[in-house]
Amino acid sequence: MYCSIGVGSECSNIRKLVWANRNIISTLGLQQLLQICAKEKSLILGKSSHALAIHAGLLTDTLTCNILINLYSKCGQIDPARRVFDRMPGRSIVSWNTMIGGYTQYGKDIEALRLFLRMHQEGTPMSEFTLSSILCACAAKFAITECKQLHALALKSAMDSNVFVGTAILDVYAKCNMINHACQMFDEMPERSSVTWSSMIAGYVQNDLHEEALKLFRRAQKMGTELTQFSLSATVSACASLAATIEGTQLHAIVMKAGFDSNIFVITSLLDVYSRCGQIEKAYLVFTDIKEKNVVLWNAMVAGFSRHAHVWECMILFEKMQQNAMHPNEVTYISVLSAFSHTGLVEKGRHYFRLLMNDKNVQPNVLHYSCIVDVLGRAGHVNEAWELMAKMPFEATASMWGSLLGSCRIHGNPELAKIAAGHLFQLEPYNAANLVLLSNIYAASANWGEVIMARKILKGSGAKKETGKSWIEVKGKVHIFVVGEREHCKISDIYAKMEDLINEMTELGYRTDTRCDLHDVKEDEKGELLKHHSEKLALAFGLMSLPCKIPIRINKNLRVCGDCHSFMKLASRITGREIIVRDLNRFHHFSGGSCSCRDFW
Repeated sequence: MYCSIGVGSECSNIRKLVWANRNIISTLGLQQLLQICAKEKSLILGKSSHALAIHAGLLTDTLTCNILINLYSKCGQIDPARRVFDRMPGRSIVSWNTMIGGYTQYGKDIEALRLFLRMHQEGTPMSEFTLSSILCACAAKFAITECKQLHALALKSAMDSNVFVGTAILDVYAKCNMINHACQMFDEMPERSSVTWSSMIAGYVQNDLHEEALKLFRRAQKMGTELTQFSLSATVSACASLAATIEGTQLHAIVMKAGFDSNIFVITSLLDVYSRCGQIEKAYLVFTDIKEKNVVLWNAMVAGFSRHAHVWECMILFEKMQQNAMHPNEVTYISVLSAFSHTGLVEKGRHYFRLLMNDKNVQPNVLHYSCIVDVLGRAGHVNEAWELMAKMPFEATASMWGSLLGSCRIHGNPELAKIAAGHLFQLEPYNAANLVLLSNIYAASANWGEVIMARKILKGSGAKKETGKSWIEVKGKVHIFVVGEREHCKISDIYAKMEDLINEMTELGYRTDTRCDLHDVKEDEKGELLKHHSEKLALAFGLMSLPCKIPIRINKNLRVCGDCHSFMKLASRITGREIIVRDLNRFHHFSGGSCSCRDFW
């Protein structure tokens, strides 16, 4: 009956002993057996032991029932655990905690909240464990109201000073985008654990406060706080979002020194930071150094290659995944298809989309359709993209209509652009980018009447256009530029450097492409506006400030314009410098007068 159960010898010996003496079984012997079953997660033997407990009439014993609840919870059998709980003649605080903890462990947060409410209504006193467990359930459900009520309850019962409760409160505030409340909770805590620090750092990252996350990590280091995989992976993620190369490299050294170089979560974040900082070669070295790779790590590397338009590497890695018995999932297909949208390889895109549709292990979703719509639209197959959107089994998203609108701008299809814009205005009435894009389509065809109308709608909608900016890191400090920048401490030198560059380029035949400026002004005014675009100013500052052998890495929050793209190509040829620009969509590697995107972006 038991020979197929893979449990330890200790469990086997107790099992034989108990079964042989089942008619005179002791409570202690059965409890020992159940505890070992829980530890080993041996469900079949656990059920047999449960039957023995019923046979011996031991289900009136509170401790035995608690162990049973724990056993079933650890084996993922929440319903049997609840049945044991409900049939208990009397319940201790441990019983309630074990059941609530089981619910939260397996994501049954609503059930956990309901049980806690019942516990409170029955007047059962709670413990710190109860409160921290139920706060975790609130964090998972982003239940702000419940969180505030629980915080008040913690204050009333003087449990807010408990490190577990305090950490749970700040965690739920951070996840509910109430980062100021989380900060206040963190600052007022009399005691903080390594989990507290990790939760606060992760909270900053979740709320896009990446610089604050880095500052807090440095503060934790100074205080000698224990490093964990969670604090390290969150901090590395902050570096990735900021494209902070120096901090990322320093964190790599810390990861190695702290012995987390084989931790899959930390290493995946590290790979991502190198990828987002434009150092795809280093990202690949990190990837190859890990022997035991999971699908998340494979996907991170595929995504990195995709971001840098290394489409052939994407395809090779896709094949290698399968050779290593690692099946591509939904995320893998999204990354591969995205690579094709930035390289114009339409047939390859269609091929991999067919692979996806025939893959029985992956369910195609709206993001996959969005990718193939982008592949088709960017390559000029705008009508085919539109037809696919009409046939797909999903409602078209704002992202799809935005992609189609952008493709209409590139390939000059104002009629379809109007249709796409109409859908976008319904889905995202306050998104200024949609109105700006439509305005630019009209401006490109010199339809200034429609441009004025679109801009009037933009002004009346209350939506704000995002200001274009570029930033570059020099000696550990980030320098930010906007078009026509005047505030930088070295702005006079930057403009002088720009003039020298433009004069040298003009001798080689460079002319400002005024078609890239869509304002209704004279040509010479357009040229002046284009001359002072933020990425050009960042480049001039980088040439002035960085050693000649170091690549110049520039980040931009919007798409790089055509004139700036041509400018960067020629600048890389004249200066002999590698220039890496990360814009809203992708990386551009400029070297020797050409770009990695092959002028398709």
